[in-house]
Amino acid sequence: MLSLPCIAHAQAAPPVLAPPSPAGTEPGQNGGPVDFSADQLTYDQDADTVTVSGAVRMTRDGYHLAADSVVWNRGSGAMTAHGNVRIDSPRGDTAYGDSVALEGNLRDGVAENILLVLAEGGRLAAVHAERRDGYTTLTRAAYTPCSVLDRNGCPKDPTWSITAVRVFHDPIRHRISYRGATLNLLGHPILGLPGLSHPDGSSDEGSTGLLVPDFSFNRRNGVELSAPYYFRIAPNIDATITPHIFTEVLPMAEAQYRQLTGLGAFQLHGYLTYGSRLPIDPDQPQPETDRGIRGYIEGNGRFQLSPDWSVTFSGRYATDRTFLRRYDISRDDRLRSTINVERITDNSYISIAGWAFEGLRLTDDNGQQPIALPAIDARWRIADPWLGGMVQLQANSLAILRTEGQDTQRAFASAEWDKRLITPLGQLVTLTAYGRGDLYHTSDTLLTQTASYRGLEGWQTRVIAAAAADVQWPFVGRFLNGTQRFTPRVQLVASPPTENLDIPNEDARAVDLEDSNLFALNRFPGYDRWEDGVRVTYGADWAFDLPGVSVRTNIGQSYRLNNRATILPPGTGLSGRFSDFVGRTTVQVGRFVNFTHRFRLDKDSFAVRRNEIDATVGSRQTYATIGYLRLDRNIDPSIEDLRDREEVRFGGRVHFARYWSIFGSTVVDLTSRQEDPLSSSDGFDPIRHRVGIQYDDDCIELGVTWRRDYETTGDAVRGNTFLIRVALKSLGR
Repeated sequence: MLSLPCIAHAQAAPPVLAPPSPAGTEPGQNGGPVDFSADQLTYDQDADTVTVSGAVRMTRDGYHLAADSVVWNRGSGAMTAHGNVRIDSPRGDTAYGDSVALEGNLRDGVAENILLVLAEGGRLAAVHAERRDGYTTLTRAAYTPCSVLDRNGCPKDPTWSITAVRVFHDPIRHRISYRGATLNLLGHPILGLPGLSHPDGSSDEGSTGLLVPDFSFNRRNGVELSAPYYFRIAPNIDATITPHIFTEVLPMAEAQYRQLTGLGAFQLHGYLTYGSRLPIDPDQPQPETDRGIRGYIEGNGRFQLSPDWSVTFSGRYATDRTFLRRYDISRDDRLRSTINVERITDNSYISIAGWAFEGLRLTDDNGQQPIALPAIDARWRIADPWLGGMVQLQANSLAILRTEGQDTQRAFASAEWDKRLITPLGQLVTLTAYGRGDLYHTSDTLLTQTASYRGLEGWQTRVIAAAAADVQWPFVGRFLNGTQRFTPRVQLVASPPTENLDIPNEDARAVDLEDSNLFALNRFPGYDRWEDGVRVTYGADWAFDLPGVSVRTNIGQSYRLNNRATILPPGTGLSGRFSDFVGRTTVQVGRFVNFTHRFRLDKDSFAVRRNEIDATVGSRQTYATIGYLRLDRNIDPSIEDLRDREEVRFGGRVHFARYWSIFGSTVVDLTSRQEDPLSSSDGFDPIRHRVGIQYDDDCIELGVTWRRDYETTGDAVRGNTFLIRVALKSLGR
């Protein structure tokens, strides 16, 4: 079925004349021309066949054929290739066979003892194969995505394979389907797979099918089997439905929906089951029956409405406080939902947002949880035409509602002027002037437990003003064949007496002196509290750089010049005229070592009030991590946002024997009653441990993980969890 006369390239034999074209065959009638080359061409006039032999190469419409010989029947248009046959398709698949009968398009045909190597690396072998219009059917076949050669290039059994009576490959849906399939592991049959179908791996977008199942066991729910099924609804829409089957409790359904639109993307995710609940409070009498619908739903998304305007949202809700831990979904103890409409330009920012919270801790009273709606923040940046520098204008409004607590409304407008200049001696000087006017309204203040957070009932106003000068003087030089930079820094801040206690405190409760806020104009974290008075802050930064090595460290302290009483609680490091010392050190050695240490030292006794270490050593495959935090600030325990604690975290992974790795992690609560009188820890209270082993090669992932939780919260009881994972790569989407 050739549409144009063939072009013969004689290589090892004398030129021969091409046979005449058969009657009725017009050039171009059945696709593009066939180009070929061979060592020899012969024509049998009686049989009307053309035989080419010796390094035969044929090409048509992106298909390439190589064989020892090819016989073409000019009457029927059929071709038969013999000896070392290889056919390459435009999509990257390659077929090998002893004998292949082809149609003139080189795309369809029948083959014996064929091996089909797919573009993504998978292999299909069969005793008999037939291809029509791109669809391939194989008889007595086997499939594997694994390597069939060892390091030395010698044949080996694949890690896993699937044998079947018949295999069907659909190039449009990118799926491989089986009839009479059996899963083989290391060459041994282990499991029958009736009705098996999976993606061929050639599409990055995925296709509908069963994903990798998970097996686990824990004391709460017994043995768990989850078998996710993926639906590719459209190129921009997909969904996953996952049934969870347990031996000790009723089944649970999980669903996820994702969609990409012309403006952005969003997703929804949820769990639903029916079961019993235990009270989170261990002192509360256990009811005889407390059964009902239990579940959790979350969603998030972002839409870019225009180059300047966007909408971002996220929402989370659980039917009860222990559901997430009971079913090992999340360990979060507070769920936050938010929506934010933003406009961002080069010199302006506008945000119209809202927040809502759901508390899952024993001490949380959901009637006291704030609902912030609306929360409006607008900022504009303007160049100063008179004195130079920049002016930032800000307008802010916030309304906080509680179903069983204090309600607060706030609005303010502010202006901040900043100017930076460099002196002839190289000092960097920053001058700042700040002014703000506040308006507050508060009701139901007696429902707030901490008196210092309440403020006064009704309307309150406040005026804030501040001026600051900040001087940094960097010195740069050589050190140990590297470069060092030493930068002393001094800042002076002056602010007249400001009314604070008449104002409710909603967003400035967790105040704590750190290196990150030492030189801040206001060291409270929010807007509701303002640090007034006159103070000088001083410190120094030191940086050292070598090829592949970076060291950064700083230390600083502040001194209050006036004797006025401060509203900063004792233990925050800021309550005295001299503040505590704070600093940070970071060390990075290539990609192998990352170390960060943050500290706070008592100004009088040099006792360590904050000691925080985070370190990672190793490569991506083998590494160790350690984290340590100790807060010993002696803060009044009635201030719930500033409680002391101590904990240590370890984690690591060791890669060995090419494909194997062991991993583990642990978290231990070291808090004692001396540090936190409200803590139930005895000074060494494990929270959870995790240890596992994993095998991961080019086509299979095997893993076993043991985890132990030491906390009991309602029906989320302490105990062991075992997770078994078997992932046959390319069988997922």
